[in-house]
Amino acid sequence: MSLRQTIDDFVALSITLGRFEPLDHLYVQNRILALIGDLALPEDDEYQEGNQKHASKGANQDYSDFAQETKEELKTLKSSSIVLLDQLIDRAIENGTISDGISERDILRGQLMDLVTPTPSQVNHLFNDAYQKDPKLATQYFYDLCLTNDYIKKDAIAKNEAFTVTTDYGDLEITINLSKPEKDPKAIALARQTEKPSYPKCMLCFENEGYQGRLGYPARSNHRIIRFPLLNETWGFQYSPYAYYDEHSIFISDTHRPMQVSQQTFERLLAITDWLPHYFVGSNADLPIVGGSILSHDHYQGGNHHFAMEKAEIETPFTLSAYPTLTCGIVKWPMSVIRLNGADKEELIAAATFILDEWRQYSDLSVSVSAHSADGTPHHTITPIARRKGERYELDLVLRDNNTSDEFPDGIFHPHPELHHIKKENIGLIEVMGLAILPPRLKDELKVVSRYLLEQDNQIADYHKNWATGIKTHYAQKNEPITSENVHHIVQEAVGEVFKNVLLDAGVFKRTSEGQTAFKHFIASLNA
Repeated sequence: MSLRQTIDDFVALSITLGRFEPLDHLYVQNRILALIGDLALPEDDEYQEGNQKHASKGANQDYSDFAQETKEELKTLKSSSIVLLDQLIDRAIENGTISDGISERDILRGQLMDLVTPTPSQVNHLFNDAYQKDPKLATQYFYDLCLTNDYIKKDAIAKNEAFTVTTDYGDLEITINLSKPEKDPKAIALARQTEKPSYPKCMLCFENEGYQGRLGYPARSNHRIIRFPLLNETWGFQYSPYAYYDEHSIFISDTHRPMQVSQQTFERLLAITDWLPHYFVGSNADLPIVGGSILSHDHYQGGNHHFAMEKAEIETPFTLSAYPTLTCGIVKWPMSVIRLNGADKEELIAAATFILDEWRQYSDLSVSVSAHSADGTPHHTITPIARRKGERYELDLVLRDNNTSDEFPDGIFHPHPELHHIKKENIGLIEVMGLAILPPRLKDELKVVSRYLLEQDNQIADYHKNWATGIKTHYAQKNEPITSENVHHIVQEAVGEVFKNVLLDAGVFKRTSEGQTAFKHFIASLNA
C-alpha cells in the first residue's frame, strides 16, 4: 500500500470512529503529515482521488444505530488500523522524525491513534447513549474502541502463552506474561540524567487521559476514561492496556489516595455491579505482600470473565445468626474463602463489614494466624470480589494475612521458597481467583526443562533442577514414559500443580484437617 493510500485510510478511520467529520479530511491529513515528518502528500500515480470512504456518525449519533449501518466498513477499517499505524511510524523513522526506540515509537503511536479516538466528552456521550439501551452495548462500544485505537495492546497480548490445568479445585488458568514492553535502554539512560516529574501522580490517575508520555512513562494520548457517579464520588472506568482476561477493566477514584478495604469498599463493589451487572469487580488487599502492585491509588479491577474460584462450590455451608437472609459458606478453594449470597444488598454489606472487622482482630497461634505484631502492626485484611447472580448479589471474601517469620521472610502466607522458581511475586486479586500471571523468563526456561526431561542436551537452571527431577521420578514410578509427544503437556501440568501449591501456601487456613478445623473455629466465633 502506498503512503498516500495509508494516510487516506487512516483519515477515513478517524472520521468513521466519530472524532471528525468528512469536512475535516484535509485537517486530519495535515496533522498526520506533521507527526510523521512529511511536508507534503507524496505523489502516487495509482491513487484515485475521490474514492475515499468517509462514513461519519457524528459525535452524538446513537452507537447501536451506527454499528448496524456501517458494520462492514467499520470491521474492515478496524482490522487494518494497526497495519496502517505501523506503516506511518516506519515512515516517521525513515524521515528521522523519531528514532527507532521503544519510548519514541510508543509516544508517536499514541499521538497518531489519538486522531482516530473521539474526545473524552464524545466517548462519554456515546457510552452513555448506548448505556440507556443496554449496559452490555455500552461496554461493547468502549471495548471495541480501545481495541481499535490500540489502547488495549491486542498484538502484544497475543504473545502471551496461556493454558489451563485441571485440578481438584477446577480449571486453573496459567499465563506466561510476554505482553509488557521491554525496557528501553536509551530511555533508562536518559531518565537517570533527568529529574522525575510528579505529573501524573501515578499510572492510575485521571491525569493520564491524553498524556503524551515521556521517557520511562507510557504514552496515553489515546487513553479515555468513562466517568460515572459512585456513592457521591466521581469514579472512572477504563480497560487495562495489557489485559489478562476478557474485558479486563479498572475502576479508579478521581482522587489520588491509598487503597483501603472497608465498609465503603463493599458498598462500592456492589454499586458497580448494579451499574454493570454483567461484570464482576474486586479489590486487591490493602496491605503489603498480600496486596496488589499499586496500593497508592484507590482502584478496583473487574471484567467479563468467569474465574475458577467463581465456579467453585460451597463446601461447608453455615449461617450467620445476625444476618438470617444470607446464604453463607466456605468455598472449596486452595485459599480461605467465605462466600455470601443474598438479595438484600444492605444486609450483605453489613455482614461483609462484620466479617472484616472480626478477621482484623482474630488470632489462632496454633495455625500461625496472628492479627497484630507486638508493636500493634496490623496483619489481617480481605480480598473481596463481587458479582451479580440474577437478582441476587454475591461476595467472595478471601482472608489474607501478611505476617512474616524467620523461616518465611517473604511472607508466611506467600509462595514458599521451593515454589519461587515458578512464582515469587505477590498473589493479588487475579491470581486469588485462579489465573496465574507468570514471569516471561519461563517461556524459554520451560523449553529447557522439557529437554532435561527428554534427556537431551540442556542447560537447565539450578533452581528448576529439583522440580524437574521430581517430575522425572513421578512418571518413572507410574511407569509412563516421557516422550517428545507428551513432554509439553507434562510440563504444563507440572506448572499448574505449582500454581495450585502457590495458592495453598497463600491460604490462611490450610487444606488439612487441622487447618479446616481452625477455619471452622473462626466461623463459629462469628456467631459467638
